[in-house]
Amino acid sequence: MLGISTKRGNPVLGKPSCISTAGARLLMLAAIALACARQIPAQRSVPFTALPDAPIPKQDQNPSPPKSDIKTTMHILSERSVFFPELAFDKGQLSSAKKLELAVDETLAPSRFLGSAFTAGIGQVRDSLPGYGQGWAGYGKRFGSSVASNASSHAFGTFLLPSMLHQDPRYFVRLFGSPSSRILYAISRVVITRTDDGRSVFNTSGVLGGLMAESLANSYLPDGERTAGKTFQRYGYRVGFGALDNVVKEFWPTIFKSLRIDNVVPARGADPGTVTPPTGPPPPPERNPN
Repeated sequence: MLGISTKRGNPVLGKPSCISTAGARLLMLAAIALACARQIPAQRSVPFTALPDAPIPKQDQNPSPPKSDIKTTMHILSERSVFFPELAFDKGQLSSAKKLELAVDETLAPSRFLGSAFTAGIGQVRDSLPGYGQGWAGYGKRFGSSVASNASSHAFGTFLLPSMLHQDPRYFVRLFGSPSSRILYAISRVVITRTDDGRSVFNTSGVLGGLMAESLANSYLPDGERTAGKTFQRYGYRVGFGALDNVVKEFWPTIFKSLRIDNVVPARGADPGTVTPPTGPPPPPERNPN
């Protein structure tokens, strides 16, 4: 039977023990829920965006050229070039007979005839060597004089002076490096060359050979071209074209490859480069199978 309290205040239902037990249970459930709520953040997984990035390998600041490109260049240079006979295909010394043979090959090389045709065309447009006149007759005379001066330049600068001074008249491709560094190297070869034993020296043969060739040209050029000023002017043009020619020779293996001329049979072990390109740490020594 329900009893009503007679104390002041709001009336309260009977059975206070049941009410207190229910309240205790509610308090206990609230405490458990609160504890669970506090544990949820600790058990939550780390968001994907907070994960650290994968380590990125460090790149070499001075990467060497791919081995495949170097190998292709070596294969091209390991055969004697018909277009540029002066490209070195080995490091062996040249005898005087070989230097004479090289001078003849340079004179008859396709690159020299194309160069003479180009310079003769420029001379025709600029009307240089006006004593030769215009038309095909004038162009033929300009072309012939260019071929003759090239032949004498090779005779002096590739055979005679290198044999006397023990200098190597060939061009050694650098093989690697940035394009700008290779261009600077090619231009420097106008005044720097090698001795027969591989030392770098002043290119006396190349510098004096061209000057001697232009001096000899005064014997067959028109009278108006036989002055000292005209001689040195022609010599300056020769030096400039020689530097440009060296740049083409420096990148000739790449040009050769781009022309898809792949009928080259490589010789093993050829290394005509002036500096060996970096190839990383040395390989481990081979183990004896026995």
